[in-house]
Amino acid sequence: MQKGPVRALGAMSGTSLDGVDAAVVVTDGVEIHGFGESDYRVYSEEERTVLHRALGQWPNDPDVAAARDVVMRAHEALLAKFRDVDIVGFHGQTLAHDPRGRGTHQVGDGDLLAATLGLPVVWDFRSADVEMGGEGAPLVPFFHHACARYIGATEPVAFLNLGGVGNLTWVDPRVERAEAEGAVLAFDTGPANAPVNDLLRDRRGLDYDEDGKLAMTGKVETGALELFLDDPYFSRMPPKSLDRNAFPEMMSLVRELSDADAAATLTGMAAASVLRGMEHCPESPAQLLVCGGGRKNPVLMEMLRVALDCPVQPVEEVGLDGDMLEAQAFGYLAVRVARGLPTSGPSTTGVRMAVGGGQVSRP
Repeated sequence: MQKGPVRALGAMSGTSLDGVDAAVVVTDGVEIHGFGESDYRVYSEEERTVLHRALGQWPNDPDVAAARDVVMRAHEALLAKFRDVDIVGFHGQTLAHDPRGRGTHQVGDGDLLAATLGLPVVWDFRSADVEMGGEGAPLVPFFHHACARYIGATEPVAFLNLGGVGNLTWVDPRVERAEAEGAVLAFDTGPANAPVNDLLRDRRGLDYDEDGKLAMTGKVETGALELFLDDPYFSRMPPKSLDRNAFPEMMSLVRELSDADAAATLTGMAAASVLRGMEHCPESPAQLLVCGGGRKNPVLMEMLRVALDCPVQPVEEVGLDGDMLEAQAFGYLAVRVARGLPTSGPSTTGVRMAVGGGQVSRP
């Protein structure tokens, strides 16, 4: 790669299983110099069914090959639309995540994608971190640090991503390098959109609770919420990470509730997870900047605003793109991998020392 800033194309298919985001970031792997074009490719109902069937499976399990075909077909179609790109960051689709057991499994083939696109592709971002004793997630925090400096933040801020799973990054932009001590603290807060999406899918055949309309008409069952918060995960000190299906008892806790009350309760559980997570911040952030699909749920956002002392607002309020932030992050991380810079560290994944994950496939 040439010296200086390059145009990096990142792609992300998250645990909400809604589709693939792709976006260009201009970066040297340390600073963000600007953002480029972006696009989105939705998964069809048939494709989502294939991916749901493969959740929790590991390489060579029965449904993995079909899921891989869906992921590759969607990424190839979307990424081929972009021009004047120097490098691609390809996350793939997480099917299983068990860092303290079997490891982590993102389906997708970077070699094949590099050959198809004719570009270097960085992929398999999580495995090296897990092999060195880290959680393998979250991986976006170093990018969040760069974002905080890009927007000109001068005091600590926190980024909250509400995808299928929620994750929180506390950032001190006064520390120059993301891998330096005290620059970031990051961890998964708990389930976010995934349980509500699954509820709507199972009960009503819908993909998600649009604008929180169903939850808005329901009531949070406090007994179920309290039982949920008894899970030992919430008392564990960060860094820590979760699989999409890490809280299977959530559905049993709302099984007897009406659709509206179940949606409200699951939304309340997502908010309560964040509130518990905020207790781990080294100091209160000046603001909580929210990205991911959950920021479009007014019920969830209002729950956070009422309970937290700091302002809670979508990242668009500071000039960032909440739909594309994770895709941009993997473009940024691809440049870091290609230039030998770390992508995670003790304060983000609990890995013993800063490590640069990812394989590089060349066309």
